[in-house]
Amino acid sequence: MRTSVVELLPDLLELLVFGLGSAGLSLAGAYIERFAFLTFEQGNVEIAAWAVVMGAVALYFAYNVGTDKVRPKLRDVRAALA
Repeated sequence: MRTSVVELLPDLLELLVFGLGSAGLSLAGAYIERFAFLTFEQGNVEIAAWAVVMGAVALYFAYNVGTDKVRPKLRDVRAALA
């Protein structure tokens, strides 16, 4: 069923926000993991271990937002436009 873009605007906005949130969390997680690696190389194992856990949590939340929010909303928007 074809729907006008105006009717899909809230869904598109939600898709944009969750997509950017997932991308931002992915970038933050990758940056934190890099920080953990560099910290471990410098010999500070305790802080590196803490950073590894925090980076993994950020990456997990990015994956979770992407699979639970972005993918279903993208499927709905594509179905509405088809």
